Amino acid sequence: MRLIAHAKINLALAVGPPIPAGQPHAGFHPIASIMHAIDLAGTVEIVRTGAPSGASEHRVEWSPDAPRPSPIDWPMEKDLVVRAHRALETRVQRALPARVRVAKRVPVGAGLGGGSSEAAAALAGLDQEFDLRLGHAALAEVARTIGSDVAFFLDDGDGGGGGGVPRPALVTGAADTIVRLPRRAGWLVLALPAFGCPTGEVYRAFDATRPGPIREDAVRALAADRSWPPGGIGGAAGGGGLFNDLTSAAEAVRPALGSLRRGLESACGRTWHMSGSGSTLFLPVATSAEAHAIASKMRRDRPDAEYVPARLV
Repeated sequence: MRLIAHAKINLALAVGPPIPAGQPHAGFHPIASIMHAIDLAGTVEIVRTGAPSGASEHRVEWSPDAPRPSPIDWPMEKDLVVRAHRALETRVQRALPARVRVAKRVPVGAGLGGGSSEAAAALAGLDQEFDLRLGHAALAEVARTIGSDVAFFLDDGDGGGGGGVPRPALVTGAADTIVRLPRRAGWLVLALPAFGCPTGEVYRAFDATRPGPIREDAVRALAADRSWPPGGIGGAAGGGGLFNDLTSAAEAVRPALGSLRRGLESACGRTWHMSGSGSTLFLPVATSAEAHAIASKMRRDRPDAEYVPARLV
């Protein structure tokens, strides 16, 4: 079984201060975000082995055409795909012996949800391969024990159990409320710097700014706006309607990210936005031709990042 693990982009991201102690999800940050899958994707291959020992094999490597590979230097048991496999075995209370191979194409620490998407693909694939028939609600419950973005990817485009292209969604609360939205048609240029952004450090820098109440209404308004991009293109100063409350914090943690963004905006005369907690920057554009032309220009003018045209899917 071979599944596609699409990256996602945060078209808008509002973040509030941490949830106080004594409340559900205490310590987590409430968010409101428009998430949309893009055509940058890795693959997860699953082969059921039926090993008498119940043991599974996991292999994670970069695809030869990955735009920004980096060392896979984390213990395999920490990988989200392995954690998803173990969590599913715990849920069904039996071993699910399989060979699982991940071919990564989505950069690590990029704010694109690559690891979360791979974990969701593994959950959906193992559910199908072992005929578990857990259903969407049960798989989503398992997904939330692995990472906040994993449940977003558990959607087959028709509200099923996962394994296809997830529909865009308005994600709110502790990333636990997911309302699916109509798919958009559009293109982006992704700027992938050579470094990632550590999510924990970015959120700590965000907390140091003493953030005010979450701007959920602004995200909901953008979700209702069917233009592309939501809120309009905007100029380098105004930025249209899209925003990300973590941008300043990420640039404080990785000053080179701020330098890159300002350089890109100077070169293009338009606003570049950040996805998730960084480090990916993106520029919404109207057509494939425009995306490829800008990517080519940026490769010449700003070689301090990789540039990838990406389509909303």
